[in-house]
Amino acid sequence: MSDELVKAIKINVDAMFTNADIMLKTCNMDFILCDLPIWKHAYHMLHSLDQWFINPKEYSEPGFHIDGLNSLNEYSEISLSREQLLDYLKKIQKKINSYLDCLSDDMLSEIPNGCKANRLSLMMSQMRHFYAHLGNINATTIIETNKWPRVVGITGKSGKSTSGLYE
Repeated sequence: MSDELVKAIKINVDAMFTNADIMLKTCNMDFILCDLPIWKHAYHMLHSLDQWFINPKEYSEPGFHIDGLNSLNEYSEISLSREQLLDYLKKIQKKINSYLDCLSDDMLSEIPNGCKANRLSLMMSQMRHFYAHLGNINATTIIETNKWPRVVGITGKSGKSTSGLYE
């Protein structure tokens, strides 16, 4: 059994992207959480994943990014739409999946160029950060709708829901 760790990471990353897609499709982008709209929380979550999952020292901002757009400590002059965030999610997913396809278990302990943490640590810290924000955003959906957003686990199954929300 070769590269079982990378296979496990891929399964969990696939579930993470599915859950993010559901979250982005079911949340109210204008709901205010800690003085900022949900779209900004979602962008912060996605931007961090994009920047830190592979190598934060070899990273390029997305074309629409402006200074402070990813900060939860700053208001923004522009806003991002659900469609922009879903498109960004798909681009990050493609980038991360390509990266994972090139990795072996032995490479997980390597420290990427310019970083202080190894590859596995970068991945795990971003998955933790991602799910903390996903949970916060899903909680706002629960507050507004009194319904649970659908989530998938390691099996990729979540039960039946056509709207992305459970009754």
